[in-house]
Amino acid sequence: QVQLVESGGGLVQAGGSLRLSCGATGIASGSNVFTTNTAKWFRQAPGKQPEWVALMTPHGPTNYRQSVKGRFTISADTTSNTMYLQMNNLKPEDTAVYYCNVEIQMKPYWGPGTQVSVSS
Repeated sequence: QVQLVESGGGLVQAGGSLRLSCGATGIASGSNVFTTNTAKWFRQAPGKQPEWVALMTPHGPTNYRQSVKGRFTISADTTSNTMYLQMNNLKPEDTAVYYCNVEIQMKPYWGPGTQVSVSS
């Protein structure tokens, strides 16, 4: 059974940086779940609906929601089942719980989330 776990969240001042990680377990030996399936980061701010933040497709093409373009970078480690979200120049409006997501054979998998708080 595939399981995802996020880490790297925390409290940071506006303008600061964080790197979130998403580790996957339960993957067949020799497989990389993040480079062979579409993987995404979502976030949910208090009192708001979840929103997509960044995605990465098999073989590399990425996309970002407009508000994070130029500040966030999604990537995956090809030697381990780990996905990252590098977040630079953080803003208070980036405060949210961040979730990683991967779709494997049309079935979505989610991590429990990691809190990111940005103070002004």
